[in-house]
Amino acid sequence: MVRHIVMWSLEGNLTKQEKKETAGKIKELLEPIKEKVPGAVKVEVIINELDSSNRDVALISEFTDTEALAAYQVHPDHLAAKEYIGSVAGNRACLDYEY
Repeated sequence: MVRHIVMWSLEGNLTKQEKKETAGKIKELLEPIKEKVPGAVKVEVIINELDSSNRDVALISEFTDTEALAAYQVHPDHLAAKEYIGSVAGNRACLDYEY
């Protein structure tokens, strides 16, 4: 199994409400991909609501193997989500690991 974790900070010029709406759109774009990519086991988007965090949105996803993760990376729906996220996120951190 492969776990793929990504965290984003949204653009600093967004209001709190705009961040909430933007994070909601990210969730709407990413979570349905689980049903479309063979080998995707879990795709969950978490929207931060606590001031103690230093990221706004997190993606926690799991795949059966590295090939399934690679298929996810090039899936058209993921590429569309990636394009949108790139337009609203100020920075990104990613960690992939096998377990």
